[in-house]
Amino acid sequence: MKMFIIVKAQKEALHQWPEAPEEVLFLRNLHRHIFYIEVKVPVSHEERDVEFILLKRKLEEFLNYIGMNLGQMSCESFAIRIYGALRSEKFSGPCVTAHSIKVFEDNENGAEVVFDG
Repeated sequence: MKMFIIVKAQKEALHQWPEAPEEVLFLRNLHRHIFYIEVKVPVSHEERDVEFILLKRKLEEFLNYIGMNLGQMSCESFAIRIYGALRSEKFSGPCVTAHSIKVFEDNENGAEVVFDG
């Protein structure tokens, strides 16, 4: 049996893709999204190794820290940055190693990065 806790958050931010294909040329310009984030962390027992409220606070602290402009960060890059922040002692809360992180633009299209298994 495998068990995970899952926390979700959202972040209003701007980003752009300078090398976007001609068919989606508008993506080359800075544009706004609501990014929907889902973090999945393994736990070893049903009383949780990590309290998800504390984990969510850590995630939200990081999201506030990075500000509004994500620059050229893709959903995949954003997930990798979140992974690093959750493992860091820079932000309050438990240091965890996520199993996977999903990042969606406007809760429609996005990416999932799986970090183990």
